[in-house]
Amino acid sequence: MCLAYPMRVVSIDGGYAQVEAEGVRRRVGLALVPEAKVGDDVLIHAGYAISVVDPEAAEETRRIFREIQALEDADSRAEAED
Repeated sequence: MCLAYPMRVVSIDGGYAQVEAEGVRRRVGLALVPEAKVGDDVLIHAGYAISVVDPEAAEETRRIFREIQALEDADSRAEAED
């Protein structure tokens, strides 16, 4: 299974972008989405932006990932208590 995470483009330098989500910044390649511009939400996989996505869809995806993380954290706490 492959996962891609939506991040917002904060700057572009040639074929690379600085992207940010949830307080995390990364440098990613733009070879697959040369049309991306500052302010766009892009899906990130394996160090590359693979598509530009709608801002509402990007936020919904981030929300779902936060919910998954909260469930995993709760499971870890429950296991530690056993």
